[in-house]
Amino acid sequence: PLRILCYTILQSSDPIPNTQVERLEYLKGLGFPVPEDSEFAGNIEEAAAKCEAWIEKRDKLTFEIDGVVVKINELDLSDDLGIVGKDPRGAIAFKFPAQEVTTKLLEIGVKVGRTGVLTPFAVLEPSMIGGVTVSQATLHNFDFIAEKDIRVGDRVRVKRAGDVIPYVIGPILDARKGNEQEFMPPIFCPECKEPVSRIEGEVALYCNNPECPEKVKRQIAHFVSRETLDIVGLGVKIVDVLVKEGFVKDVSDLYKLDREEIIELEGFAEKKVDNLLEAIEASKNQTLDKLIFALGIKGVGEVASTDLAETFLDLESLSKAKQEDIESLEGFGPNIAEEVVSWFADEANISLLNELKYVGMWPVQEKAQELGSNEFEGLTFVITGTLEGYTRNEIREFISSRGGKVTSSISKNTSYLVLGENAGSKLQKAQSLGTKIINVDELLLLPESDQLR
Repeated sequence: PLRILCYTILQSSDPIPNTQVERLEYLKGLGFPVPEDSEFAGNIEEAAAKCEAWIEKRDKLTFEIDGVVVKINELDLSDDLGIVGKDPRGAIAFKFPAQEVTTKLLEIGVKVGRTGVLTPFAVLEPSMIGGVTVSQATLHNFDFIAEKDIRVGDRVRVKRAGDVIPYVIGPILDARKGNEQEFMPPIFCPECKEPVSRIEGEVALYCNNPECPEKVKRQIAHFVSRETLDIVGLGVKIVDVLVKEGFVKDVSDLYKLDREEIIELEGFAEKKVDNLLEAIEASKNQTLDKLIFALGIKGVGEVASTDLAETFLDLESLSKAKQEDIESLEGFGPNIAEEVVSWFADEANISLLNELKYVGMWPVQEKAQELGSNEFEGLTFVITGTLEGYTRNEIREFISSRGGKVTSSISKNTSYLVLGENAGSKLQKAQSLGTKIINVDELLLLPESDQLR
């Protein structure tokens, strides 16, 4: 019973409308199914009012929604605003208030994350929230349990954050019968039974045992996930089996798996094993930024991993970086810089890196001048308007391959504004700051221009 609703065009050889409203009409005219409930708002106040109205109308739809997306209608302006990580600045989600139910807290469990953090969770009497049966919910951390005085046996209020992740709001004190049990935070890891610790200034408890099987499983699951090395076919269940059977003690062991030994495991047919080993081998072709993200350094996500890869070019150089070197990068504060330096100073991690290099998992980032040249080194560009004959990505690549940097906003540090048709407010700001303004043709000639000499 699946249906598709189309709302955008990624690429077209024909001229296409430059507003969201017109594109929906264009798609509809071509015969594509589009969202019939889309609405145009003339200003932000009207958009907010329409969002509020949808809180009441959501239940009349024939499918579940958890909010409304508000987009800038002018798509050129939306493109100008750019993207942060994977989030566009030209769109934002208005999330509906979470639906709430009450149910009984049967038990408080504790799970171990890939960094060793112990996180409490609630085992609940099953209840329906927003069309989904919920039997577990997060309790955030142990301080939260103490502050809210949440006890086993309590009647508790539960929501689904963003209509997705269930969490306990707190207990209903008036419903207590006197036999509820207070919860004491663990002093030993529930998986490996080693003592836990708390870092000063943090609320989390940690298992510091590097061989804790649950930590190892979580670390490997992150290492192979779609967001990192994307090793197809290596899901959580297979990781569990490989760790439990002793074939994998850290991520480098993935590249040492023996085909004949794996085939002997229950549920591992020859074709499945061959596909798995091929996917693992193919992951050696992943880029440096993906590997840095896969290592699971605290505080280092997709964007930070890309910045580190482009700056240090390989793991050996990154491992020798000092805290002040990393802090000098845009977006890196002292906490993340310290985490990076500490990770590469840890003996177990040094050993892991040596093993990864030994098995051939050692990507190297190409320098900008190797991809093109470095004529634009030290220059910052902003692109605005519709560029005749070129996409924005093509122009961004032209600039970055020559060592230049493309940003989304004009400042006193902007070297050039690349001007297209129907430019917006960026043109006025560039003129007021005295920024050099050029068109696409002038940009393409710029590497050979005397202006750069």
